[in-house]
Amino acid sequence: MTKSILVINGPNLNLLGTREPEIYGAETLGDIKDTMTEKAALLELSVDFRQSNMEGEIVTWIQEARGSFDAIVINAGAFTHTSVAIMDALLAVDIPTVEVHLSNIFKREEFRHHSYISAAAVGMITGFGANGYLMAVDAVKNMIK
Repeated sequence: MTKSILVINGPNLNLLGTREPEIYGAETLGDIKDTMTEKAALLELSVDFRQSNMEGEIVTWIQEARGSFDAIVINAGAFTHTSVAIMDALLAVDIPTVEVHLSNIFKREEFRHHSYISAAAVGMITGFGANGYLMAVDAVKNMIK
């Protein structure tokens, strides 16, 4: 039976490829989805890849994940630094979660150094660009053997 990963991307990640490529890279979110889905399939994992600019929609997706997904990979974008609601939802569903950031949030503005998501995540992958998503697939595979 194939294990499944819910991949959640937060605000402005739909603009990848054109938004500050010197920080976030030239790959689009579609590119990341394709490579992540391919890698997951090689590891006998399935991926449900989503993006929203709305905090409430992300909270709803997390709540609905219980019983449907074996792990969550989340790049909450700016909500990382502001959303107690997303953190609470992740804690409530108790699904192994990997936090991903394209840039190294600790080398950026001070306000980006704090992550609410980390309180609910098994671990964080930060600063490796789009490869961070592939690293997250490996991490999930190891967590849910």
